[in-house]
Amino acid sequence: MRIVFQWLGSVIFTFWMFASVAVWSVVLVIAAPLPHRFRFSIAQAWIRMIMASLRILCGLDYRVIGRENIPDEASVYLLKHSSAFETLAELIIFPRQTWVLKRELKWIPIFGWALSQLKPIAINRSGGRNAVKQVIALGQERLDEGINVMIFPEGTRVRHGDTRRYGVSGAALAAASGRRIVPVAHNAGAFWPRRGIMKHPGTVTFVVGEPIEVGDRDLKVVNAEIQAWVEAEIVKMGGRSAEAAARAASVS
Repeated sequence: MRIVFQWLGSVIFTFWMFASVAVWSVVLVIAAPLPHRFRFSIAQAWIRMIMASLRILCGLDYRVIGRENIPDEASVYLLKHSSAFETLAELIIFPRQTWVLKRELKWIPIFGWALSQLKPIAINRSGGRNAVKQVIALGQERLDEGINVMIFPEGTRVRHGDTRRYGVSGAALAAASGRRIVPVAHNAGAFWPRRGIMKHPGTVTFVVGEPIEVGDRDLKVVNAEIQAWVEAEIVKMGGRSAEAAARAASVS
């Protein structure tokens, strides 16, 4: 019986979330003439409503370890991407921010228009070096405005427990701008899988690592250190099989 109620709550939440996206998007488009700080606060209000709905309908909550590691100054954040949960929760966990994302998201009617109001760094994922240059150029602009830049270094959503080689754009942006990198690990994919409607009850853990100075260090070495730390934290959360750990080790 419990699983039936969990499925029911997950279905209701999913419909509610998509319905609320439409309303939120219209409000955000109307707010276009207002400063970014105000537009971002509108998005945060929507996220808080979504998180409350998740707790009530699905029994899913989150906690943050290492909040003291969140810098006062704008920084570059590298996060795992294994679920839709972290793409939502990050808006209220971390200070004012924008994201590196695929440009196709901006083409979605209404939603894309609303997303554009939050100053995303929309790139052509097949653009190679040009995409990295765009992240560096636009990323520095955002950082200079006091807006944190959030990056999923694996470039796409991966199955919980798996990993892919980290892209260099985040480390390159940090090096070019003189900003620090903040690594973030989490186990959201264990509760809200990347595919399917079911949301499992429990508490997602986010672990914020100590900020890292890039300086003139080799970017590949910096990436390898960050990836090793993130994956080790996920292992500590108990969210990886031996097979997945072996696959991760072969990538690092």
